[in-house]
Amino acid sequence: MDVKTGFFYFFSIVLLFAAFRVITSRNPVYAVLYLVLAFFQAAAIWLLLRAEFLAIALVLVYVGAVMVLFLFVVMMLDIKVDGLREGFWKHFPLAATVGVFIALEMAAVLMGGFRVGDEPQSAVALGQASAEFSNTRELGKVLYGQYVYPLEIAGAILLVAMIAAIALTLRQRKDSKQVSPSMQVRVKARDRMTVLKMASTKVALMDDAASATTAEKKE
Repeated sequence: MDVKTGFFYFFSIVLLFAAFRVITSRNPVYAVLYLVLAFFQAAAIWLLLRAEFLAIALVLVYVGAVMVLFLFVVMMLDIKVDGLREGFWKHFPLAATVGVFIALEMAAVLMGGFRVGDEPQSAVALGQASAEFSNTRELGKVLYGQYVYPLEIAGAILLVAMIAAIALTLRQRKDSKQVSPSMQVRVKARDRMTVLKMASTKVALMDDAASATTAEKKE
């Protein structure tokens, strides 16, 4: 076993441990931190496999942006752990079945990808142009060539999700007392005060009623 293989097994073991702790940690903050550790281990494995672009993208995008934002949200919401664990054993059989199915599917894909004697064409191309080969350029060719339509569909879905998230945050609450500064600047005097026209004097109706009551008492 060489040094590279040793590092691969070391990062893989830490990655599996971190992934297991993500789903078994009682505290959501600890689960997020273990997920960050899992991302770092996955990035290290990709570096060993000479996929530098994917490793840097994983660290910058997921660890540097998504997970930090997610960690702040979890810490600000003050999630009650007892409420989250309610019904855990009730849904455990279904979750375990789905997990086993996903594990078998991933194992089948990995076993097919690392099959001896079935060398992928990309590796052959890498051997032919080892001096001028660029992972980033080859990845761009695949994304914007072979998978251009799925990439555009994924981008459209993310755009719709972003617009929906912004629209949900901009909805107005009925009990809100927020005042728009632009409306306050554009306000005029006639909008604040209304002048009503009415007679200066008005005959009191109580005089007729009082005289009728006095006449009845005299009778």
